[in-house]
Amino acid sequence: LPAYSLTSIPVPPCLSLKAEFGFNEHHQNEAINYMRFARSKRAIRLKTIDSCFEDLKDSRLVDETFTVDEVRDMLDGLQLVVRGEVETELINTAHTNVLLLRQLFSQAEKFYLRLQTDISELENRELLEQVAEFEKTEFKNPNKVTQISKPKLSPLNEGGVSELLNKEISRLQEEKDKLKGRLRTLETQAMGALDEKTKAERALKNLQKVQGEQKMATRSQEITSLEDTVAALQEDYQKSLSVNAASQRDLQDNLVSAKHDLLRVQEQLALAEKELDRKFQQTSAYRNMKEILTKKNEQIKDIRKRLSKYESDE
Repeated sequence: LPAYSLTSIPVPPCLSLKAEFGFNEHHQNEAINYMRFARSKRAIRLKTIDSCFEDLKDSRLVDETFTVDEVRDMLDGLQLVVRGEVETELINTAHTNVLLLRQLFSQAEKFYLRLQTDISELENRELLEQVAEFEKTEFKNPNKVTQISKPKLSPLNEGGVSELLNKEISRLQEEKDKLKGRLRTLETQAMGALDEKTKAERALKNLQKVQGEQKMATRSQEITSLEDTVAALQEDYQKSLSVNAASQRDLQDNLVSAKHDLLRVQEQLALAEKELDRKFQQTSAYRNMKEILTKKNEQIKDIRKRLSKYESDE
């Protein structure tokens, strides 16, 4: 909703408060009630200030002559008292105005309104004079009684607020109708989708059934073909077994003869090795080498004996 601001409408001062400030009768009575409240508070505070002066007169002004210091002391004391009373009244007035704004803002927030204030208008001399003139006119007759209405935080039934609320309600109702129509469309589409799904499931089951029958026929053919293949392989295996038995006998005969030949060759090699050893031992180089190895072995034995003596001494 749009925000409304509290603005002043300047008009000729000869008009009433309703024409000057744009108030209706109810708000005019509210303004008068607040002004009466402010006048009573102001009268009480003025009486308090008057009593301060009276107290000073009764308590201090008892002599016919006073010195300058005494007069200054009395005025300083009176100044402190009056200053405190005026300051208290100003603070209380400010706080009272804040409470008044709180009531107005609370009522406005119920209608989702955002009120705005123009602080500069609070010092508008023309408007202040209009308010002073209205107060002077309204309270000129002390016997005049203005009807005081009890403040309420209830919704107002007139003005732009009600129109805005009605527009918002109409807009929400239209959106609600649109959503209902869309919901019905979606429900129809969902039902159609469910029907399509059911048909698809039935078709899938039928297809699976046909495919199952086809698979069973295909599998039976494959099994028959495999049985024929296995029978042929068994026949070939039997044939290969008979052939392998004959070839195995031939191989065993060949193996026996090969073993005999191997033994004969090994025997010939052993004889040749012995003959070579005998001939090598008869050579001078073999004898010299044998003598050298004998001497070296004797030297090693001698060295070991010496080492064993040293180890025993240690």
